[in-house]
Amino acid sequence: MIDLVIEARRKNLGNFEVGRVLPFHAHRMVGPFTFLDHMGPATFQPGFPKDADVRPHPHIGLSTLSYLFQGEITHRDSVGSLAVIKPGEVNWMTAGSGITHSERFEGLREHGGHMDGMQAWIALPHEYEEIDPSFTHHEGPADLPYYEEGGLKARLIAGEAFGAKSNVPVYSPLFYVHWELEPGTVAALPAEYSERAAYVAEGRVEVDGRELTTAQMAVFAPGDTVVFKALERSTVMLMGGEPIGPRFIEWNFVSSSKDRIEQAKADWKAGRMKLPDLDHDEFIPLPEGPPPPPQPM
Repeated sequence: MIDLVIEARRKNLGNFEVGRVLPFHAHRMVGPFTFLDHMGPATFQPGFPKDADVRPHPHIGLSTLSYLFQGEITHRDSVGSLAVIKPGEVNWMTAGSGITHSERFEGLREHGGHMDGMQAWIALPHEYEEIDPSFTHHEGPADLPYYEEGGLKARLIAGEAFGAKSNVPVYSPLFYVHWELEPGTVAALPAEYSERAAYVAEGRVEVDGRELTTAQMAVFAPGDTVVFKALERSTVMLMGGEPIGPRFIEWNFVSSSKDRIEQAKADWKAGRMKLPDLDHDEFIPLPEGPPPPPQPM
């Protein structure tokens, strides 16, 4: 039932650490999910340096999904969006032909506090890779269906699962679910999609006779219902969908074409990609030096 267990690798982004889960050399995608970071957990004191912020940078060929357990992030982008995301809410940004955005910790800088959340990159199918960029913000059970029974609390973040559908405008069959399980709770993930995985953001669960702990992702074989038992209070992120074909990834760019990534790199380096309307005084430059070859996802 469990094909592979992936350990999140800690990556230092300056004054902020993330746990990098995807891509992984032995399993680069789960459905259309090409990238998964666990942001934090981290504690910030009031007045911490601005270099913890993520300055304006570009994307193509994907949608980004930000979801928080704690904290807040201020998003600004080149289609004019300004949104503050808080716990239990979704920022969904579709890059398509190209978008730039920043993610700043302004509220935390003022008041201090904890940051803990997830960021996923979801590759677009071939026919949507060059669509116009867009941004939407989602909150509440009308957009993000919520279910609670016994020791399980569940929120459908994106896609369709468990007979419910999120209002996040996805472009291919997928699901993304946030579970909170009390100790001893048993819950099942049905065999609805051909590619499925579960990331333990906090706690310990038992699956298929195997214990999974904080910062581990299990990738499951298709065709079987997966039964989870919480060994302690646990936060689990379920995700997956149908495969959309291989992708290349380099820096912040995802595409089915190496040439398209090279064009995006040239456009960013030459200043041909518009900066966010409300955050245009600085940006992250293209990494210098010869990069590794783009890897198919």
